Amino acid sequence: MNIEFKETLPESSEYYTLFQSTGWNDDYKADERVLYKAISNSWYSLSAYGQNKKLIGFGRIVSDGILYAFICDMIIDPLNQKQGIGTIILEKLIQRCRKSNIRVLWLFAASDKSNFYKKFGFSKRPGNAPGMQLNLFCPATHGL
Repeated sequence: MNIEFKETLPESSEYYTLFQSTGWNDDYKADERVLYKAISNSWYSLSAYGQNKKLIGFGRIVSDGILYAFICDMIIDPLNQKQGIGTIILEKLIQRCRKSNIRVLWLFAASDKSNFYKKFGFSKRPGNAPGMQLNLFCPATHGL
C-alpha cells in the first residue's frame, strides 16, 4: 500500500470518522467540532493517508515547545493496523521532539499497547513517581 504522510490536519469529518473507530468517544462524547478544535490546538500533528486519500492514521503532540511534550491521539484505522503505519507516525513524532530539544515526552497508552511503545524507549512510570490525572468529563473512568 502506498501511504502518504502529511504534517497538516485532516479534514474535520475524516478525523471524526477515524476517532470514532477507537471507541474512546463512548466516554468522551465529543462532537466533531470539539474534536477538531482539540487537534487544531496541537503543537505538531501527522496524518497518514492510504488508498483513495483516505485518512488511515494520525498522531499529535501537545507541548510547550521547550521542555515538555505529550503524545496523544495515536490512532491507526483498525483495518490498517500491523502495517508499520503507527511505527512511522511515532518515529516522526519523536523526531520532531528531538529536533526541538524537548526534554520529557509523555504518553498514555492502553495496557495492551504498552509493548509497542517500549520498543521506542518509553517505560512505565515507577509506582512512586509523581503524577496523577483527573478525568473531568469521562464519568465512566472515575465512577460518577
